[in-house]
Amino acid sequence: MKAITTYLLASLLLVAGGIAHAKPHHTPFKNFFGKFTEVQLGPRPFYLVEDMDEGELKNKLESCSTGPFFPSKFSIGHRGAALQFPEHTKESYTAAAKMGAGIIECDVTFTKDRELVCRHSQCDLHTTTNILATPLAQKCSVPPEFDASGQLTNAGSITCCTSDITLTEFKTLNGKMDAANTAATSIEDYMNATADWRTDLYAAKGTLLTHAESIELIKELGADFTPELKTPSVAMPFEGDYTQEMFAQQMIDDYRAAGIHPRKVWPQSFNLNDVKYWIDNTRFGRQAVYLDGVYDINVTQAEMESWVADGLRVLAPPMWMLLDVNNHGDIVPSQYADNAKAAGLKLITWTLERSGQLKDNGGWYFQSVNGDNGGMDVIDNDGDVMKVLDVLAQDVGVIGVFSDWPATTSYYANCMNLR
Repeated sequence: MKAITTYLLASLLLVAGGIAHAKPHHTPFKNFFGKFTEVQLGPRPFYLVEDMDEGELKNKLESCSTGPFFPSKFSIGHRGAALQFPEHTKESYTAAAKMGAGIIECDVTFTKDRELVCRHSQCDLHTTTNILATPLAQKCSVPPEFDASGQLTNAGSITCCTSDITLTEFKTLNGKMDAANTAATSIEDYMNATADWRTDLYAAKGTLLTHAESIELIKELGADFTPELKTPSVAMPFEGDYTQEMFAQQMIDDYRAAGIHPRKVWPQSFNLNDVKYWIDNTRFGRQAVYLDGVYDINVTQAEMESWVADGLRVLAPPMWMLLDVNNHGDIVPSQYADNAKAAGLKLITWTLERSGQLKDNGGWYFQSVNGDNGGMDVIDNDGDVMKVLDVLAQDVGVIGVFSDWPATTSYYANCMNLR
């Protein structure tokens, strides 16, 4: 009887495994607990599709409106779901998974006692947490200062780093929406500065996470991992003996300790030497991602080929570097994008839903298509985000897109059968 039960269970797992690897628009996604997960995207993707210009792409996306929708690795949760939830918190990561993010990011930095935690920058606690409203504010690298009348006098220079406090102290903080009023004369006004196109509606609770805790949570949510080793804001070696290589290895060791297979991890860094370290010294280097923060759109194919020769397989520039506008006003791949593909690199890009509304220019991430560099302005309504996403997917050929609101990217990925 035991043998029969084992055989039946194995058969069911094989069938389920086959289903889990099929295209997500037609079949469900299987998480670590063996549960089939259908995601809920909420109203925003539908609002964006409705706002699109009439045409073939809009018709195609409208045809998918009844779903069902499932997670896709094309949809990457940038700091979780940071458009509306405090970034790098349990709540933000959970929201990202519920909106179909098949990969979720933890930016990795370290505390004073060298424990790894999830923060976008080593020195952003003053803008992303409530530290200034706690006694820990006095431990900041540049703590708040007040005049005799009690008014804040140094709002523009306050700096609070994870390396200023211990892990135990870090865990007493709450995450908040990333914002600061650097002209404020009170702590309350300094902290209450969320952009009007974001919201504080879901910011009452922001549970901060260690890197190890993020691994367990993201594993439970059934997603893959893309940890970013943040460039330290303090001098390295930290306190004389904690080197950059030790930091890079410690991040990888957390995945090994948790039993995570390298195929599920996309370690990333803006520091090419970190990426080379992982390639040369760990099993996790095969999917290591070089985040291009040099922003040189004229980098040659030959230079990119030299990266490939060193073992790099995945390159991740910001969206604007991959896009251009031709003489007909069409959004097309940039020369940089063409060079990367010719060099044999896979491409990931960032960040959708990050820099405001497209009807108001769209900001830094759209600078090559919004006229900011003297070119043509070809985006003028929020629905154009789907047009940009379509060019990135179909013409540039990116394999994933970071988004502050993964539902948008998940909707597109499901409609276009991108796993």
